Amino acid sequence: MRPINLVHFLVLILLLSACGTSQQTGRQVTSFSFTDQNGNSFGTEQLDGKVWIADFIFIGCTTVCPQMTSEMANLQTAFKEKGLEVEFVSFTVNPNIDSPTILKDYISQFTDDESNWHLLTGYSQETIESLALNQFQTIVQKPKTSSQVIHGTNFYIVNQDGLIVNEFNYVEENFVEQVVDQVTKLLK
Repeated sequence: MRPINLVHFLVLILLLSACGTSQQTGRQVTSFSFTDQNGNSFGTEQLDGKVWIADFIFIGCTTVCPQMTSEMANLQTAFKEKGLEVEFVSFTVNPNIDSPTILKDYISQFTDDESNWHLLTGYSQETIESLALNQFQTIVQKPKTSSQVIHGTNFYIVNQDGLIVNEFNYVEENFVEQVVDQVTKLLK
């Protein structure tokens, strides 16, 4: 094989190997501790060694958040049916409004099992904007002229080591099946 063809062959092999199973993004979720819907401290200490799925929502959302929360509930049900232990974390992007009491009322509309699903608040707007951008590489922005908050609609899979390994948009075809498949591989 000529040297130039060998180089092309090696590049092709590297590209094809990247198309297989999900690769770790290398984005490590750094330590955090906030307040959940029950008024308890919850964060990376409680998530250590566990696979978890995160999203960003807020209660006054008039567009995507109810559907996102419904999809999170579908994921919770799917994992429960498979007997797989997964934690769910929903960060509010409107922490000045979304108190633990408001979050508690909201989650009760979607599930009767809060044992592994934590809606988090107890931080500043600046904190959640920074966490979203620096840890999850997504935008959270609260315009001063609106009650709505701009935020991403992805769900993030975080492995047992606290690394974000993949993200999915809930509108993707077969969203639940894709997430269940990815997490099942992590739990093997």
